[in-house]
Parts: sequence; C-alpha cells; structure tokens
Amino acid sequence: MLNTTFDQVMEFPSACLFKVIGEADDTLADRVVAVAQQITPGDYAPTVKASSKGHYNSITIRITVTSKEHIEKAYIDLAAIEGVKRVL
Repeated sequence: MLNTTFDQVMEFPSACLFKVIGEADDTLADRVVAVAQQITPGDYAPTVKASSKGHYNSITIRITVTSKEHIEKAYIDLAAIEGVKRVL
C-alpha cells in the first residue's frame, strides 16, 4: 500500500472526490465508474471535462471510502486503468 496519513487528517467513512486524468477516450468515464463500483458499489454520476486541445479527459467522481487502506486502494486501482495519466 501507499505510505499516507489519511487516517490522521480524515474521519471515515468519507465521500472523497477523485479526479482521473487520462487520454481522451469515449469509454474512459465508463471504465472509471466500473472501477469505482468494485471499490464501493453505488450509483455514480461522474463529470467529464475535455482538455482545451481535446487530447485528455478529466473525470471527477465521488467515492465513499471507509479507511486509510480503502482510499489508498482507490488511488491504486484508478491509476491502473489503461490510458490514465494521473489520479488526484
């Protein structure tokens, strides 16, 4: 896992916003939602924003996490999606 201090600065459960930046692809938002469903099942309504030149998409999604390990897993799993460049 990651070496974070989320447990020192957050109370759980907590709804966290994740911003996933990846190559522009019509299926990126669906793949992000699929991973979010594996992390925490629920109804998701991500927002999608294209970069100014259209090469990248930014997907913002709110996922409820229950522990430090849960939030770290979310970062790792979202970053593992094909075409993803960054997870913030």
